[in-house]
Amino acid sequence: MEITLKELNNKGYAIAKDDGNKMGMMTYSTPGKDFIIIDHTEVEEAGKGKGIGKLLLYKIVEMARDKNIKILPLCPFAKAMFKKIEEIRDVLK
Repeated sequence: MEITLKELNNKGYAIAKDDGNKMGMMTYSTPGKDFIIIDHTEVEEAGKGKGIGKLLLYKIVEMARDKNIKILPLCPFAKAMFKKIEEIRDVLK
């Protein structure tokens, strides 16, 4: 599974691909210099139940730590993951 980040202007996303096939994507927007808003997560039918959403979130958390910014999770999936996983809450806004 390959997870990559793409950013353009004030939007960005993490995308998961397996053998070149898109398995899932998590999108975010950047309203300011110090935080991002995760607004949507989608996982393809073939990838459901394989932890792809969590991998996408971890990639964005890693990026937030590198840039020293916070995350506001408006997406229900991301919000639930932050409640569930204590070790990523350091980037929570």
